[in-house]
Amino acid sequence: MAVGNKTLDATPNSAAPGDLGWHLGMVLRGYQSRFEDAVEGMPGGIRGYQVLSAVIHRDPANQQALGAHLGIDRTVLTYLLDSLEKDGVVERVPAPSDRRARKVLATDHGRELLVKYEERVASAESALLAGLEPAEESTLIDLIGRLAMDVHRAQPGSNPCEAMDHLP
Repeated sequence: MAVGNKTLDATPNSAAPGDLGWHLGMVLRGYQSRFEDAVEGMPGGIRGYQVLSAVIHRDPANQQALGAHLGIDRTVLTYLLDSLEKDGVVERVPAPSDRRARKVLATDHGRELLVKYEERVASAESALLAGLEPAEESTLIDLIGRLAMDVHRAQPGSNPCEAMDHLP
């Protein structure tokens, strides 16, 4: 297709500067809607799932480390943990390294919930990536993981949830 003096190629490999943001935004929107559906009924919703997953898979040293990892403000995290504790999903105990700090642990009920919801999230992720070949899916996940860690190292306090609020 010709526009002015330029010929535009309509193939996906001819991304113009700025297209990356649109592409990432569309993928993120597709992921967000599938993720919300997958965690429906989870105490605390998406954030409850993320907290429980981080507690079980990342084993943060204390509540402050958990909040820093997830990019959740400490006040918001406190209310979220209060709610999850009330629902029997997590418990807070004195941190072994600092008795003044609190470590967040999953309860047996929380571990059972995570197994259930991880299956649902995995299914939602598979549906999102269904248009890719298995090797492409693996490559995409690896590359996005590397990019995410690069951004996290450069901006350790950034909140991925806030990024959703600022998409075009």
